[in-house]
Formats: sequence, structure tokens, C-alpha cells
Amino acid sequence: MLASAQGVRLTGEEGDMTSKWPTMLGAVAGAAALGAGLQVGGTGLEGWHLAARWTARIGFPIFLITYAASSFARLSPAPWSRGLVRDRRWWGLGFAASHTIHLFALIVALRLDPEPRTLVSLIPGGIAYAFIFAMALTSNDAAMRTLGRNWKRLHTLGIHVIWLIFTLAYAKRIPLAESRAIAVPMTLLALAALGLRVLARRPRRAAGLA
Repeated sequence: MLASAQGVRLTGEEGDMTSKWPTMLGAVAGAAALGAGLQVGGTGLEGWHLAARWTARIGFPIFLITYAASSFARLSPAPWSRGLVRDRRWWGLGFAASHTIHLFALIVALRLDPEPRTLVSLIPGGIAYAFIFAMALTSNDAAMRTLGRNWKRLHTLGIHVIWLIFTLAYAKRIPLAESRAIAVPMTLLALAALGLRVLARRPRRAAGLA
């Protein structure tokens, strides 16, 4: 989940507990968002809808950190940006943890909702979760060695598919007055993260050349 297009290796972090704090952050943030939704909306349908909505929102910034980490390091080489790349595996797993909590809240909300969702409406989310879990399960050095070049293909495709599904989900809510205040900044953040990746891939001019 962490290497994406730049192919940074994941070595040197297997036993370092201090670098794993983003994973714990994702799990705690997801659990807190779920609890807040139930506290505000109760344990009925409204509360679980809020829990699903808020867990999705809390996971998105964590995903964007994973998505843009290597771009920050290329565009602004510094200890903080190198730290993002170093811990990118754990940011990715933190997103997977928070979004697993979101999935739980969403499933409960769907079961309580008297209006069933169509199968077609569930396909984008299903695709996103297939990539999330596949990338989480292969975010280790053993999987990199086993999959070879296919590891990079999986993580590159997956991170862009997840970005696209997130972006479309927020962008389509911009016309709705009740969700515009969240949809607009989230969509802009997604586009800004993509812009960073595009800028980071541009070849740098040689030093001293105009």
C-alpha cells in the first residue's frame, strides 16, 4: 500500500515499533469516529449512518498522506518528508485499519436501512475494498519478493483506483447543499494530492541550466 509508483522498498521497519504509530493512529481515529457517530446519533440507523460517514472522512486524510508521501519527498526533500516515505507502509496500514472500521459501520447501517441499496451502487466500494485488503496483506517484504514486479503493479493500480473512487464519491456530492461544505474541500484535497504526484514526476532540470 505504501510504495505506489516510485517503488520504494519496505525494508528495515519490521521490528521497529516506533515507526508503526501511524497504524495505531488510523485504528484509534477510526474507532473514535465510530464512537462519536453513535454518541451523537444513537445506536439506531441515524447513529450508524453518522458513524459510517465520519469514519470515511477520518480515513481520507490518512490515505492522502500515503498517496502523496513520495511526492512530498521529491518536491521538498527534508527530514519530515523522508519520514513520511520511511513510514509510508504504516500510514497505509493505518488507512486500512480505519477503513475496516468504516466498513463495519457501513454494513450495520445497510442492514438497518429499510431501503436496500442496489448491487450496482455497491460495486465501487467493493472494488476499493478489494484493493485495500490486497494491498494491506501484501505490505511486507515477503510479499514483495514473492510477487516481484506484480507487487508494484498491484500497489500502483490500487492506490490510484482508491484515489479515484474517493474523489468521485466526494465530487458527486458537491451539487447537494447539505454535503457541499465537506464535499468541496475533500475534492480539492484529492485533486491537490494528484497535482503533487504529477509535479513530482516531472523531470528536474540539471543544476545550473536555465
